[in-house]
Amino acid sequence: MALTLNVPNIACDGCAETITDSIRVVDSDARIDINVQAKTVKVESAVSEESIKQAIVAAGYTIEGYQAG
Repeated sequence: MALTLNVPNIACDGCAETITDSIRVVDSDARIDINVQAKTVKVESAVSEESIKQAIVAAGYTIEGYQAG
């Protein structure tokens, strides 16, 4: 599954590393590309979209148009 998310509170490369680490907890094989300037997170993963979103939110970031359940 390929997924592109807008994460408006990405501010720096440290934020990108934190998000990457959080996603790796749920899928260690995920392919992750984070663009700090564009504030996007692109993920190719075998786990569900919901799991990826929850990992990002749990790391303290907001996904535009997504509310944690």
